Amino acid sequence: MEKYEGYIFTALCSTNFLVSCLLFSRVTREQREPYMDELFHVPQAQKYCHGKFSEWDPMITTLPGLYLVSVGVIKPVVWLADLTGEVVCSTGMLRFINLLFNCGNLYLLYLLLCKLHLRERTHTTSRRVLSALSLSTFPVLYFFNFLYYTDAGSTFFILFTYLMALYGCHRASALLGVCSVLFRQTNIIWVAFCAGTLVAAKMDEAWRAEHMKKRDEKCPLSQAPLSFSGAKKIMLFTIEFLTSPSHVKAVLLVAWPYAVVGAGFLVFMVLNDGIVVGDRTSHEACLNFPQLFYFFSFTLFFSLPVSLCYYRILRFLQALKKQPFFFLFITGVSLLLVWKFTFVHKYLLADNRHFPFYVWKKLFQRHELVRFLLIPTYIFAGWSFLDSFKSRSLFWSLAFLVCLLAATVPQKLLEFRYFIVPYLMYRLHMPLPSLPRLIVEFLLYTMVNAATLYIFINKTFHWPDSTTTQRFMW
Repeated sequence: MEKYEGYIFTALCSTNFLVSCLLFSRVTREQREPYMDELFHVPQAQKYCHGKFSEWDPMITTLPGLYLVSVGVIKPVVWLADLTGEVVCSTGMLRFINLLFNCGNLYLLYLLLCKLHLRERTHTTSRRVLSALSLSTFPVLYFFNFLYYTDAGSTFFILFTYLMALYGCHRASALLGVCSVLFRQTNIIWVAFCAGTLVAAKMDEAWRAEHMKKRDEKCPLSQAPLSFSGAKKIMLFTIEFLTSPSHVKAVLLVAWPYAVVGAGFLVFMVLNDGIVVGDRTSHEACLNFPQLFYFFSFTLFFSLPVSLCYYRILRFLQALKKQPFFFLFITGVSLLLVWKFTFVHKYLLADNRHFPFYVWKKLFQRHELVRFLLIPTYIFAGWSFLDSFKSRSLFWSLAFLVCLLAATVPQKLLEFRYFIVPYLMYRLHMPLPSLPRLIVEFLLYTMVNAATLYIFINKTFHWPDSTTTQRFMW
């Protein structure tokens, strides 16, 4: 970091932590008892605090990474401060762990932006700092900094894993990837993405070498997939690359730490008879392809200030005019996927404490045709998403899309928390937006955060058969 940039960033980190602490204090005063999933996480962490590592709540579906880190942080503090009584591993103390992860996420986001946009040297200091601050306040992630959930820690270790991969420290990256999997098993997908970026880099080299020999300029890499013949050519090249012993050997020499983690995870799945630990009935995998469309729409909304402009809309209309049959084909496939592969989780229809419940009720359940009428929006959102990656190599984009499909499609439950990591990955790889756009993005996130926290604190309600106070949340 440059000298002044370091001072600015340090001041912002301190301010962010202070504001978060004030909000944390207010949330904890209003909701002192464990709420929602905390009813499972907090007692389990408290068991670990008391050394009862063999006891496990069968309703918990994730591995014990959050509880292990919590004990590892709290126990030394308790010993140094000579704390005793109920304050030790209390709900408030456990929640505070996520505020520490919030600070770490801010710093990691900044380092990732510096690394990914190293070549953009003109007037980037303020844009990098503001981008990092804005992304650290991304509403779905920021909200769960104040509760004892796995999201903040899971995101921290995924970002750290990817940062180490970018710096070429692949053994450290793989080890951090294991830590991320201990927070949430599906993070193995993003560990695979780190390996995928290495494969993509090797494929880029092989593609360039092959076409330099042939001097074939009719199908450049950036334009290859924009036609059926181009897509066929890419597919054949990918199969040829992945079945070539010399290419596979070259990849494994670099990516072997990730392969070891992947093999270990497969062993875990065989021994565990699946990816879910604990209660499996509510976490059954399926081919819920519209989840990808929901993610594209979600991304379009939250990236609106930095992604949408008149010229992008114009380019989309030009693409429609230039390739009408391609977009008709995409529309037909989308109609089929929405018609045959829409799954609705029982929690989405029953739990009125979550915002997705109201999105589904007010929008999708308004009429059975609504889900089909939204397809043009999905297509534009998907096109806009892919257009943001036009500066990235084709094989990198394919690696990201494969991981995105793996992270979203098998999920039966529409849960915005599952979109946090893929959204941050998307946003990190976008070209650095202008300062005015970043300010608008930060203001949007701030307004959404203010609204969601206000609703959570003040707009409580009760179920008819319960005296427990209920609150709205993501």
